[in-house]
Amino acid sequence: MNKKLGMSLVMLAAGLLFAGCNPPEKVEAVKVVKIADGEIDPAEWGKAYPVHYDLWKKTEEPTEPGKSKYKKGFDADNITYDKLSEFPYMALLFNGWGFGVEYNEPRGHAYMLKDQVEIDPSRVAAGGVCLTCKTPYAPKLEKEKGFDYYSKPWDEVRHMIPEKHQELGVACIDCHDSKDMSLKLSREFTLGEALKAMNVDRAKLSHQEMRSLVCAQCHVTYNIPKDENKKSVGIYFPWQGSSWGDISVENIIKQIRADKSVGEWTQKVTGYKMPFMRHPEFELYSRSSVHWMAGVACADCHMPYTKVGANKVSDHRVTSPLKNDLKACQQCHTETPEWLRNQVTAIQDRTVSMMIRSGYATAAVAKLIEKVHALQAEGKEIDQKLYEQAKDFYMEAFFRSLYIGAENSVGFHNPTEAMRILGDSTAFAMKAEALLRQALTKAGVEVPVTVNLELDKYLNERGKKKLMEQKGVEIKDPFGVQDKLVDVQLNGGK
Repeated sequence: MNKKLGMSLVMLAAGLLFAGCNPPEKVEAVKVVKIADGEIDPAEWGKAYPVHYDLWKKTEEPTEPGKSKYKKGFDADNITYDKLSEFPYMALLFNGWGFGVEYNEPRGHAYMLKDQVEIDPSRVAAGGVCLTCKTPYAPKLEKEKGFDYYSKPWDEVRHMIPEKHQELGVACIDCHDSKDMSLKLSREFTLGEALKAMNVDRAKLSHQEMRSLVCAQCHVTYNIPKDENKKSVGIYFPWQGSSWGDISVENIIKQIRADKSVGEWTQKVTGYKMPFMRHPEFELYSRSSVHWMAGVACADCHMPYTKVGANKVSDHRVTSPLKNDLKACQQCHTETPEWLRNQVTAIQDRTVSMMIRSGYATAAVAKLIEKVHALQAEGKEIDQKLYEQAKDFYMEAFFRSLYIGAENSVGFHNPTEAMRILGDSTAFAMKAEALLRQALTKAGVEVPVTVNLELDKYLNERGKKKLMEQKGVEIKDPFGVQDKLVDVQLNGGK
C-alpha cells in the first residue's frame, strides 16, 4: 500500500473515532420544518419528522430480557419490578410515605404518566405538582393555573389536559423549539430558576451542554414546599450554593435540611418530619465524573446516532446503553460489547453491595431511635446531647443512602462519587448507632447486639400485594435480593 495512502486512512479512522466521542457543536441531520408555535401533539411533529417520531414511539416497546441486571424496566409478561422487594430496608425507612407503599423500577419515557395513573394514590398526594416532569403540558398548566397547578388534587389537574393526552409522557416540545428544532429548556420554572441560582450564563452554554440539560429538566432531585395546610406551593431544585459541575450531595443535604417548608412527610419509625430526594442523575453525573470531564453528554449515551435508511439521526428511543447492546459505548470504546457489559455490571455490583450496607446500617439506627422515643414516652431520661448528635448523624446517613438509591444508574454515572457517598453514609450511621447505644446504656437499658428491623412488618403492611393483585400485575424480586440478604437482615445490616 502507498505510504501516503496508508497514513491518510489511519488519520481518517482516528478522525472518525474522535468525532464519535466528541460530536460537533451543531449537527444538521435533517431539513428543518417549522411546527405550529406551541404545538404539543407528537403526531403533528411526526408529520414533519417521521423517522424521529417512529423511533420515539419505540419507547412503548418492552425491554428484551437479560440486557440489564439491575434496571430491567418491564417486559412482555407485564411484570412490575418492585424496588421495595429488591431492597427491603427501604420499606422500613420510607414507611409513612408514598414510596413506602409502592416504589417500582421505572418502565421508560412512554410510561412516565401512565405509571402515575396506575400507582397507589399516596404517591401523588402532593397534588398537581407531581405532573411537572410527567406531562408536556406542565409548563402550560403552571403558567395558566399558577397556585392551583401545584395545590389542586393530582387527578383534577390531570383532567385539565386534553383527554387524548392524559397518559402522554415526554414529547418533542419538551426538548425542542418548534421554530427551528434547536434544543430548548421548556421547564423554565424549575431548571431555569435553578441555573439562575448557580449564576450560570445561559448564553455561554454549548450545544453539547444543552444535550445534557434538556435531560436535566427531569432527571434531577427536587423539593416541593408546603404551606401551613400541607398544600404544595411550588417546586425547586436544591442547587443554591452549588456551581456548574459541582452540585454536591453535601450541599443538597444542607439546603433541604435548612428549609423547613420542604418537610414533605413524616417517617413513621422515627417520627421525624422529612424532605425527600428523587432521581439525581444529572447531579451525580455532572460532578466531575470521567465521562462528564471528557465532554460526553447524556444524549451521547442514551440517544446515540443511528442510521435509519439514508438518515443519520439521534436515536429517540431513549434508553440505557445496556439495552441497546452497548452501541453507544462503542462510539469511543474499542472493546467488545461483552467486555463493556461486564465492566458496567462490576461497577453496579459494588455499588449495590455498598448501598445494602448503608441502607441496613441506617435502618438499624432508625429502630434504635424508635426505641429511644418509646422509652422517653414511658418517662425514661435519655442523654439529650448524645441523642441530638445521633439524630444529626442519622439524617446525614439517611439522605446519602437515599441519594444513591434513588439515582437510576446504580452508580455507573459516577462510580467513585457513588462509593464515596455510600461510604460516608455507612460511617454516619455507625456513629449514630454508637451514640444511641451509649445513651441507652446510660439510661440503664440493655441493647441487643442485633437490632431487630421487623422487616416483614414494613413489607407486609404496605398494601402492595393486595393492590397489585387487583391490577392483575405480577410482582417479582428481579435478582433475588431478599434471598441473598437474609444474613444481612438478621444482623441489622452488618
